[in-house]
Amino acid sequence: MTRSTATRKPGKPTKQADISFYRSNEKPYGVFSNLYRRTMVFEGREYPTSEHAYQAGKARKEAVREWILSAPSPSLVAMAAHGLYTWDINPDWSRTKYDRMREVLRAKFTQHEDLKAILLSTGDARLVEVGRTDNLVNRTWGEVNGKGLNMLGVLLMEVREELRVQAGREVKTSAKKAKQARASRTRDVERVVA
Repeated sequence: MTRSTATRKPGKPTKQADISFYRSNEKPYGVFSNLYRRTMVFEGREYPTSEHAYQAGKARKEAVREWILSAPSPSLVAMAAHGLYTWDINPDWSRTKYDRMREVLRAKFTQHEDLKAILLSTGDARLVEVGRTDNLVNRTWGEVNGKGLNMLGVLLMEVREELRVQAGREVKTSAKKAKQARASRTRDVERVVA
């Protein structure tokens, strides 16, 4: 799902369309949903989804964490975690939750080349989780009726930029190594000829 955010004006570059996502089964951008089923390793543990990896950091006690993670679906994992009492939540959660989500997304998109390719294929488009129910969670992680912080989209765009920069460095390193190898072969040939 895309919607254009700009009109074409002479002499000005056009802004790429927004890419909206919400349900994990939407093609191709459902992979951006934390409910998308793809195992990942995070902090030394394998999780069935990025939602599981994210919510595992919310609970203060191990028993509560395991109870959350035992939910039969990623959406129920989220519901269980959102329903925790204050005393069951890590005291620094409000300060660390965005950093944790960034790390979870980084792990998800570096461990799966196909997901990474989809994320990078979005170019400079604004990624927006478009919630359907107007509540604080949906307005924090996404937007509802065009209003919200869209933190999941923001963090996905940050990870996308990191991946783009990393890919650029790898290309430069690869080109440098290729150039060094050609120079070495040229020197070897010159020695043989001389």
